[in-house]
Amino acid sequence: QVQLVESGGGLVQAGGSLRLSCAASGNIFSVNAMAWYRQAPGKQRELVAAITSGGSTNYADSVKGRFTISRDNAKNMVYLQMNSLKPEDTAVYYCNAQVVTPLYYRKLEVWGQGTLVTVSS
Repeated sequence: QVQLVESGGGLVQAGGSLRLSCAASGNIFSVNAMAWYRQAPGKQRELVAAITSGGSTNYADSVKGRFTISRDNAKNMVYLQMNSLKPEDTAVYYCNAQVVTPLYYRKLEVWGQGTLVTVSS
């Protein structure tokens, strides 16, 4: 079994910063792409940022220049540094990972439980 555990959410004023962390643990052979998604109240879940195992990244247009995704492959962790936060960034942020397990090299898509980010104006 594989788990993703996020941390780092909270309440911040507009213009402030937060750093989200996500740790993958369990029966893992390797972790391929990792990503952050978010879901605001009444809206669909959307991709915020993604990073491959080689470090290539892509971002939603709405966060380019403000958010930075990074990862530590040795620790199976992914981070999201969020700067210049805006009220419209308020959402539950979910970690996502494409994991390969040792058993038959089975590929799994795993989600974290989510962490709430609230940006006040």
